[in-house]
Amino acid sequence: MSVDLDQYAPYRVLSDDGSDLVAEPPDIPDADLVAVMAEMVKARVANGRFFSLQRQGRAGTYAPIEGQEAVVVGTAAALDPARDWVLPQYREAVALGRYGPEVLKTYALYQRGHPAGGHFPAPVRVFPIQISLAAQIPHALGLAWAMQLKGETGVACVFFGDGASSEGDFYEAGNFAGVLRAPVLFLCVNNGWAISVPRETQSHAQTLAQKAIAAGIEGEQVDGNDLIAVHDVLERALGKARRGGGPHVVEALTYRMHDHTTADDARRYRSADELESRRALDPIERVRKHLVSAGAWTEPDEELLRADLGAQIEQAVKEYLATEAPAPESMFDHLFAQLPSALEPQRDELAAEGDACKS
Repeated sequence: MSVDLDQYAPYRVLSDDGSDLVAEPPDIPDADLVAVMAEMVKARVANGRFFSLQRQGRAGTYAPIEGQEAVVVGTAAALDPARDWVLPQYREAVALGRYGPEVLKTYALYQRGHPAGGHFPAPVRVFPIQISLAAQIPHALGLAWAMQLKGETGVACVFFGDGASSEGDFYEAGNFAGVLRAPVLFLCVNNGWAISVPRETQSHAQTLAQKAIAAGIEGEQVDGNDLIAVHDVLERALGKARRGGGPHVVEALTYRMHDHTTADDARRYRSADELESRRALDPIERVRKHLVSAGAWTEPDEELLRADLGAQIEQAVKEYLATEAPAPESMFDHLFAQLPSALEPQRDELAAEGDACKS
């Protein structure tokens, strides 16, 4: 089937190197853009720290976000933490600073394997990390439908990868969302690779955005390395959903500049030349050059920002490392609202063994 690709041409505002504009930019004050770029830099700094912690054996398997910061931070900047929900997969939480410091703290505990890392505390509107491919997408639809039924004006924004767009969860949730006109935003982060499977062998569709057609909902592409374009597209899509205009699919074209996770070695399936060519499109460098040319950012600004962010990340890491492991018997705490009597002896026995070890 041939599709009119003009309908799905990726929307861009910045040139590849950020030195020029290729489209009329939305009205975003430079000060606001600086603040959003700072969140991108913070995500990059935190990313490096978590990677180091994993290599030191002080954190679990980690999924680097390097190269994809503009998609997540640009989207978060358009979301309203007081009413919109975020349903991340395994890569986005480190870049959701707009939703408050508790996100990074909780994510740090998740990386340690602490049970508290599986739940972002209220009133933070972020769902738990999801590592099962595409499983969070139907959850987003259910949440959006619930808000719709309750008369709330929030939107459920769900992140998933290009590989997940081939899962039944995506098609089923999209179909149901179209029927219900639910306020859900399906954000496909197309980084070119489903672990080791390249985009061109994942789907014969000319774009992943056009998969929205079957569900009867709108879809579009955006240059995911262009912070300004991402923010503009998401603001428009979220505004439409809040006004009752229904769901929306956004395919953000970006690139994963690191391994899929710390358990992966991308050198086995990706060439060094490809990686190097994509590094030239680094989303942070791109918006930084734009701000420098606009006179809104300087090298001293950059140095101060990185020093401040480094201190913030180190404080979060210090708290993370100081958090005591929960008692073994706490594994029973959230199994049932009321623990069945058959399990009580097991819990008590485990608690007694723990007390004996302490003494």
